[in-house]
Amino acid sequence: MSQYPLTHPFEAHPDHLPRSELRKLLRRKRRALSFDQQQQASEQLALNLLKHPDLLRARHIGIYLPNDGEIDPQLYIDLGRRRGTHFYLPILHPIHPGKLVFGPYDEGVELTANRFGIPEPPFPTARRRPAWALHAVLFPLVGFDEQGGRLGMGGGFYDRTFAFSRLRPAMAPKLIGLAHDFQKVASLPVEPWDVPLHGVVTDAACYRFRR
Repeated sequence: MSQYPLTHPFEAHPDHLPRSELRKLLRRKRRALSFDQQQQASEQLALNLLKHPDLLRARHIGIYLPNDGEIDPQLYIDLGRRRGTHFYLPILHPIHPGKLVFGPYDEGVELTANRFGIPEPPFPTARRRPAWALHAVLFPLVGFDEQGGRLGMGGGFYDRTFAFSRLRPAMAPKLIGLAHDFQKVASLPVEPWDVPLHGVVTDAACYRFRR
C-alpha cells in the first residue's frame, strides 16, 4: 500500500464541504504527490487491475492518459498489451457535443491535444469504437465513497456517453473509476444524472458496487 503524508480521508474531507470546494481540495492533494509516490501508486494500481475479475476477460478497454495528478494507468496498459488487450482513449465527439467516442491507443499512435489540452487519437480512424462496443472503461475520478458515489471534473462527458447503460445494462461495458486511495471520502451525494459505477480501483484496494 502506498504511503502518503496525508491525513485520514474521513478527517481530510469534511462532509459539509461543497462539491466545488471538495473537488479543489482533492485535486490539490493529488497534484502534490512526488514523482516517486506517483510511480509507486501506478505499480500498485497495475497489480490490482491485473487481477480484477471484471477485467480478466476484457479485450477492448477504454482508458485515459493522466494529467492534473491523476493516478497513472500506463504500467497496466503496458502489461495488458502483452496479454493481448487492446486499449482505447476517449475522443471528444465532433458531431455529438458533450459525448465521447474511443480511438485505438496503439504504440506509436499520433496523439493531438484536444481543446482541454488532453492528448487524443485522430477521430477519422476505421478502428474507433463506440462506447457500447467496449468491454470495460477505466476513467479517472476526483473523489469517491464506498457506496458508489463519485466526484468527477464536472464536465459530464462520461455520464452523457454511457447514459444508455441505465436502459440497456446488458449492453454496457464495466464502468470502473480509478483514483488514489486517499481520494476516498466519507459520503458523496448521488446526482440523478450519475451513471452508476461497477466499482473503483485504487493503489490500495478494489471497491465493487454492482456486478
